[in-house]
Amino acid sequence: MTFRIAPSILSADFARLGEEVRNVISAGGDLIHFDVMDNHYVPNLTIGPMVCKAIRPHTKVPIDVHLMVRPVDRLVPDFAKAGANVISFHPEASEHINRTLSLIQDHNCQAGLAFNPNTPLDYLDEVMNRIDLVLIMLVNPGFSGQSFIPEALHKLRDARKRINAYSAQTGRKIYLEVDGGVNTENIARIAAAGADTFVAGSAIFDQPDYQKVIHNMRNALVYHTSKG
Repeated sequence: MTFRIAPSILSADFARLGEEVRNVISAGGDLIHFDVMDNHYVPNLTIGPMVCKAIRPHTKVPIDVHLMVRPVDRLVPDFAKAGANVISFHPEASEHINRTLSLIQDHNCQAGLAFNPNTPLDYLDEVMNRIDLVLIMLVNPGFSGQSFIPEALHKLRDARKRINAYSAQTGRKIYLEVDGGVNTENIARIAAAGADTFVAGSAIFDQPDYQKVIHNMRNALVYHTSKG
C-alpha cells in the first residue's frame, strides 16, 4: 500500500503561508490539506477560495480541500477555479449528494465524502462508484490540535472493508484518508486500521523541523508494513 501524508495548513503560520507551504512540501508532504469551516456546520471560521488561489503557485502537489460547510454546492466551483484538486464534503451538509459529487467532478476535481465519528457509513452504499476518496474524521471537526478518538478506528476498519470489496469488483482505486490527532506515535496504529492518507496539522507545524517529523511518520509506516 502506498501511504500519503497531507500536512494541514490550518496549523501553519498564516503570516508566511506561502513559505510554510513550500517548506512542508520540500520536507516530504504529498498533499496540502485545506480545511474550510463556516462557523455554521462546525463552530469555527477558517479560510476560503482566495487563500486557496494564493497558495496554488507555491506548490505542485495536489490541494486537498475539506469542506466543513453547509450548504456545499455554492463553494465547489470557487474552490475548483482557485486550484483545488480534491474536494471532500460531509453528506449531511449536502441537499443532494449525487448532485454535489457531479458538481465536483464536472469541475475536474476528485470527489470525496467525509464522515464524522457519529455519521454512519451507509451513505457510501449508493455512491461508491462516484467517489475517489473517503475521509474518516478521528475527532469531531471544528478545531485543530485535538486528540483522536480511538473508537473512530472501528469506522475506519469498516470503511476499509467496504473499499476493498468494491475495488476487488471494479478495480477502481479509492483513497482512505484520516484527519484528527494523527502524529508519529499513533500513525502506525491508524494505518493498521486501514488508512492510506494521513492529515496532520499541529503534529507537523508545531515542530521546528518539518522534515524530521514527516520522516519519522514514514518510518513508523514502514515499520507497520514490515510487521504485516
